[in-house]
Amino acid sequence: MKSRKELLGDIQKIVVKIGTTSISREDGSLDLDFMKGVASQVSSLHAEGKQVILVSSGSIGVGIEVLGLNCRPKEIPVRQAAAAVGQSILMQKWMEAFREYNLNVAQIMLTYESFTNRLTYLNLRNSISTLLDYGVIPIINENDPTCVHEIEATLGDNDKLSAMVASKTEADILILLSDIDGLYDKNPKRNPDAKLLKTIEEITPTIESYGGSPTSTKGIGGMRTKIEAAKICNLAGCHMVIANSQIKKVIEDIVEGKDIGSLFVADKDVHSNRIRWILLARTTGKIIVDEGACNALQNRMSLLPSGVLDIAGNFDRGDIVEIDCNGEIFAKGITDYNSEELQKIKGKHTDMIAEILGYKNYDHVIKKENIGLIQN
Repeated sequence: MKSRKELLGDIQKIVVKIGTTSISREDGSLDLDFMKGVASQVSSLHAEGKQVILVSSGSIGVGIEVLGLNCRPKEIPVRQAAAAVGQSILMQKWMEAFREYNLNVAQIMLTYESFTNRLTYLNLRNSISTLLDYGVIPIINENDPTCVHEIEATLGDNDKLSAMVASKTEADILILLSDIDGLYDKNPKRNPDAKLLKTIEEITPTIESYGGSPTSTKGIGGMRTKIEAAKICNLAGCHMVIANSQIKKVIEDIVEGKDIGSLFVADKDVHSNRIRWILLARTTGKIIVDEGACNALQNRMSLLPSGVLDIAGNFDRGDIVEIDCNGEIFAKGITDYNSEELQKIKGKHTDMIAEILGYKNYDHVIKKENIGLIQN
């Protein structure tokens, strides 16, 4: 096993996710000293020619304080209102923190759908890349006021969002800053003998079991969402570190290869950017296949209609669908037939497609280049 310095020796693009508990004080106000410290570290890395993207939580907490709410609201409209009020203040404070180092920042608001539509995703990636080329620090947050899903339920206090950003921008490392030192084999707040896992080479079921329920009292994203983020990073060949935000110069020290927090080592045998997009995008339906088709797909072959047993959901040609065999989703892909067409040609030989439909798009249902296998 290589040392941290060897593994992280050529880090150039860094995504730093800052959790609610890191950026906020006990009363919910922003910790301006902490923000200045982050800006100082990013400035130092910037001077070394490295590129840094921030994913910052904190807008809802600031909004709660401004609106005078005495507790964190459970009602989605109230939380969205708090996020709308707090986001502008959050960005203002980040601008002030970076201004001391003559660095400009840019606000980018995202939802999960930003990564689902390929054209939108490509435009997003190009925008972030251009900002980095101009020396601007992108600061990203979930677009809570317009998000149609429950705030932070799908993206987990920006844990998953930051992993998606790291994957899509082809970052070398994602650093998750939180109020805990890393991943433990037990809850350290309840078990004094809990052991900190310094290096995780593979996310096994045992590792996943350590996620448990969220350990943070203020932030939404607990260890479970952080492990899910690590899976996304692994898929992209991106290292991930969970570390305590209170460590002085924690970002710089991690990039230098110091033994801080828990390192999830990336699998460098990564998928293409297109396959990563397919695997991480939202699906609109499901195709259920037989074991023969399952074996064919796992051997990098296309899906033919003869291997299709059934279809679930309504989807159009070009949509991303799950592929299921014996109740287990083992792949995702871009379908070349819609659900209505597939209902008619499922189980049939390719020679019968034109006769059944009156036309034929392709011999296959999903082309092999458009299939991504899910690693369990």
